[in-house]
Amino acid sequence: MTAFVRNHLNAGLLAIALLGLVTGLGLMLAGFQAPAGIAWSAGVLPVLVALVVEIARGLSKGEVGLDIVAALSMSAALLFGESLAAAVVAVMYSGGTYLESFAEGRARHEMSSLLSRVPRTATRHRNGALEEVPLDAIEPGDRMLIRQGDVAPVDGVVASAWALVDQSALTGESMPVRLERGQEVMSGSTNAGEAFDLTAARRARNSTYAGIVRLVEAAQKSKAPMARLADRYSLVFLAVTVALAFAAWWFSGDPVRAVAVLVVATPCPLILAVPVALVAGLSRAAHFGVLIKGAKHLEAMAQIQTLILDKTGTLTDGRPRIVAIHSHGTLGEDEILHFAAALDQASKHPTAQAIVAAASERGLTLPVPQDVRETPGEGVEGIIDGRAVVVGGIGFVTGRVERAGPEAARQDPEREPGAVVVALGVDGRMAGHLVMADALRTGIARFLTDVRAVGVGRILLATGDRRAVADAVTEGLGLDAVRADLTPDQKVLLVLSERKNGPVMMVGDGINDAPALAAADIGVAMGARGAAASAEAADVVLLVDQLDRLLPGLKVARGARRIAIQSVVAGIGLSIAGMIAAAFGLLSPVQGALLQEVIDIAVILNALRALRIET
Repeated sequence: MTAFVRNHLNAGLLAIALLGLVTGLGLMLAGFQAPAGIAWSAGVLPVLVALVVEIARGLSKGEVGLDIVAALSMSAALLFGESLAAAVVAVMYSGGTYLESFAEGRARHEMSSLLSRVPRTATRHRNGALEEVPLDAIEPGDRMLIRQGDVAPVDGVVASAWALVDQSALTGESMPVRLERGQEVMSGSTNAGEAFDLTAARRARNSTYAGIVRLVEAAQKSKAPMARLADRYSLVFLAVTVALAFAAWWFSGDPVRAVAVLVVATPCPLILAVPVALVAGLSRAAHFGVLIKGAKHLEAMAQIQTLILDKTGTLTDGRPRIVAIHSHGTLGEDEILHFAAALDQASKHPTAQAIVAAASERGLTLPVPQDVRETPGEGVEGIIDGRAVVVGGIGFVTGRVERAGPEAARQDPEREPGAVVVALGVDGRMAGHLVMADALRTGIARFLTDVRAVGVGRILLATGDRRAVADAVTEGLGLDAVRADLTPDQKVLLVLSERKNGPVMMVGDGINDAPALAAADIGVAMGARGAAASAEAADVVLLVDQLDRLLPGLKVARGARRIAIQSVVAGIGLSIAGMIAAAFGLLSPVQGALLQEVIDIAVILNALRALRIET
């Protein structure tokens, strides 16, 4: 049964129950007692039939829940002539299920809004004209027109001078972001400024937004361990309820007391509070760009004691950046960057692309390289502005120039842990070198401090890089341990060994991290555009490439679980107190039904507080 049909069925049953209750009350006030009882019974029976069908469906799946208590209370009330109480219970039950549907719909709002924004078509430049095409027709390299208010259909780069995009649906950032030519645009971003052109970087099915939609759909179908635990507790509560009802009848000789006990013992605190609170938590986390694949993962995330971080792309940006440019002769910094970037346009190596990007950021105009010859993994040779240029590792360039000079001999990557030195030769002479490094993410030290503050006891680094690189990058961060030179299977062993200290969270972004992400209690993938293997293996995906997004995710998970427990304890506590009062004859069936309705509403409203968890 779809959510749409279920909502309408619940609304219909509530309308019938309310009509029967109001009609009966009107007849009773007019002095027609017998017709009033018939009206109340008529309002109860459709709700009772629907409830029995639901119970039978659950029993066929081996599921026993507290809906049985509601069915018993309505049946007993009708049997012993308490039709008004039965009508109130019917309104209470149908109203509770409708309120649950409404609350879960409200709680899923952030994730549902992601699904509702999926574009169906896109506008593509073709042969000097514009054409409307389905998303599946978009190929990498296609030039797309993104009008004001349009949602970017695929990942790509800005092909116009600039673009103003709203990424709030993906990241929670309320302010639009200005992107310059060549900067990346995530699919799912909304154009908040003038129309701009976008060059597609990947097909729609492989883009960020498509991955997010698949993850959201999976998250909406989950059930948390706490919810299953509530199901098990419901059996105990059912047994206690029936025993107390029979005891009240046995010792008092009044079957109405048993009816009152059953009426008060509504299942709402257990079966409503947990799913509403956890789904609200999923929605709240999605608002901050943290997509948790299901309620069970949110609950597990709330109990994490150890955090293990990968280095490249997680603790660091994962993109080499130029940190220094040194000249060996007469060329200045911009000239060295000009020659190196111009030639590196012909290479797809990540380091080469980073040099080209740095030149673009400085506004340098790059000529087209000629006679290019690339040695994979070593370097590139070619002609730039009529001059012979070679770019690559120091050994590669030194072997192709007549004179390297003393500066080149002193530049050894091993002496600069975590750094890569790219040499430049021009016209047979060593012209200079660029020092590149994968820097720590901004604010990483503060992030680690805040993570400890929310209750994570141990934080470790797990990397396949050399020990010298790992130590240099993490110096001063106060990590509990640094594990370097690890293979993927050794990362898995590290995750398993750390479980002795409590539940473990592993954060990574590469294919080599996927086994460790799967082995951890909670695996977190960096960015929905990361390696597909890591996103599939992970339980949580950070929708943007920012590690600090994990912090609000942890706070929301812990807050949602706390609220769920509070709702259950308070609701069941009040229900038991009401049952005891009813057993001693202090509450009539009608009073008990009204009391429990107040408890149900309070429990659901409390669970919805998870939508406003502060981070």
